Amino acid sequence: MARSDTDTDTDTGAPRHPLRNGLGLAVVVLVLDQITKYAVFVGLQPPFGGLPVTGFFNIVTVWNRGVSFGLFASGSPWTPVLLTGLALAVSALLAWWLRRADSRLLVVALGLVIGGALGNAIDRALYGAVMDFLDVHWAGYHWPAFNVADAAISVGAALLVWDALFGGRKSPKTFKS
Repeated sequence: MARSDTDTDTDTGAPRHPLRNGLGLAVVVLVLDQITKYAVFVGLQPPFGGLPVTGFFNIVTVWNRGVSFGLFASGSPWTPVLLTGLALAVSALLAWWLRRADSRLLVVALGLVIGGALGNAIDRALYGAVMDFLDVHWAGYHWPAFNVADAAISVGAALLVWDALFGGRKSPKTFKS
């Protein structure tokens, strides 16, 4: 098989280096997440109540001790340890899946989720909580604060659903008796 200039196999259309490309994207997400958290925490230091940016967006500092929307937040010292371990285990399983990714969309989706999970795992390991700082609101209603890692996980999960529903893969052949 001749090597082409694309990152896709010319015969099958599958990505040539799904693990390398997906993990590369994960590193980009992780670095952006950590840089933005550092910039907000050390550089901006939003006052109590947040720093208004627009009529619907503030920069705040919120420490989330649980998972999405503060679920499973408890005072237990084991919570960050368990959530960090869970994030690392899920990331390892997604990386294993990434090795076999057969579409660019799947590579991007898995890379986004892995990078986001690892970005939040770093926060839990270092601080015992995840720093959220993006506050979107409208007419007095606030969406729970989030960060770059959370956004990457959400977009990646949506892309995984999209890929599962519309990825265009053929159904596995069934066995007839």
